[in-house]
Amino acid sequence: MAFFLIFALGVAAAIHYYLWFRLVRSTTRPGRARRIGTGLVVAALVVLIGALVLTRLDANLEWLAVVGYLWLAVMFYLLVTLAVLEIPAFIAKRLSARTGRAAPDAGAIAAAPAPAEEVTDDDRPAGRTPSGESRRLFVARTVAITAGVVAAGTVGFGVTQALGRPVLKRRQIALAKLPRAMDGYRVALVSDIHLGPLAGRKHIERIVEIINGLDADIVTVVGDLVDGTVAQLGDDAAPLRMLRSKHGAYFVTGNHEYYSGYEEWIQEVTELGLKPLRNERVALPGGLDLAGVNDVTGAGFDDGPDFAKALDGRDPAKPVVLLAHQPIQVHDAAKHGVDLQLSGHTHGGQMAPFNLAVKLQQPVVSGYDTIDGTQIYVTNGAGFWGPPVRVGAPPDITLVELRAP
Repeated sequence: MAFFLIFALGVAAAIHYYLWFRLVRSTTRPGRARRIGTGLVVAALVVLIGALVLTRLDANLEWLAVVGYLWLAVMFYLLVTLAVLEIPAFIAKRLSARTGRAAPDAGAIAAAPAPAEEVTDDDRPAGRTPSGESRRLFVARTVAITAGVVAAGTVGFGVTQALGRPVLKRRQIALAKLPRAMDGYRVALVSDIHLGPLAGRKHIERIVEIINGLDADIVTVVGDLVDGTVAQLGDDAAPLRMLRSKHGAYFVTGNHEYYSGYEEWIQEVTELGLKPLRNERVALPGGLDLAGVNDVTGAGFDDGPDFAKALDGRDPAKPVVLLAHQPIQVHDAAKHGVDLQLSGHTHGGQMAPFNLAVKLQQPVVSGYDTIDGTQIYVTNGAGFWGPPVRVGAPPDITLVELRAP
């Protein structure tokens, strides 16, 4: 975690330097405006660092979390927009420079007075600047304003998506070995609730209300339930006790449980009525096995996934559904003959086009696919991490309906 924070802070500093160069250095002349702009960029970096570090130590710093993480989202979209505009801005500057160097006609040359002493920038009267500089400033300011409008508008829309009611998705998935008596078996799938400084008790209550309205056979909570300790968030998690289903609610760890005191949270969710599947499986009524493995992050805490423990020795004639927080775990699941894996973790990318980067690390970003012969479904998750912003990946809860052949 310390390495991640150091790396993240280094990247953040580099991005802020780029933003300073494009939004301040390129759009202002030396003077008061540039100093103010520089101060604002430095202050933004300090606030972001505070949000990343201090809110993990004190869950009561909600104002810092709100300001810092909203700036993180604005920073991201400023960076994306400015990067996209680099080429047209370069072309505009080249055309401007070429226009500025256009030669006067012969008559103008003949009528020109004798050369006078060169006028330097220091000698030029106040308010008078070379036309080339004016054109460069115009292009730079146009780019900066465009980036600001796009970033602010995108983040504003993303906030309404992230803080809105999760979308209810319904997905039918056929399992070749599912008994006919279990045709239509209903699995409520939720992941990445991220209970924390910006998503509290009301967030959980809304999720529980949606799930309880589904009349599900089982409820599955597939990791990243929390962003904080039991001492900080235990009271906010209490509504989970109200989850209703015919055959129980089940839980597996995500990476954020390991950052938040996983042992205490396993005990807490057990007391709230959820059954943690700790590299183990249970037989559900009707002839279906449900298994769960720990998140891959657990390996750094001597609590990693153990597929053999969870899956070996079972009846191969029975179908098995596996709960695993990260989609990348599907490769190991396929080696053990898993019929269907249910996962989260990716948030669907949370803020497009970040989903393109997620695809480099996970085999599935959102929705359904088949990997190495194993079916997998990945939910966008019901919450958010970091910025309360979702663009192109609204929060969701999925009702998976299993179908027999």
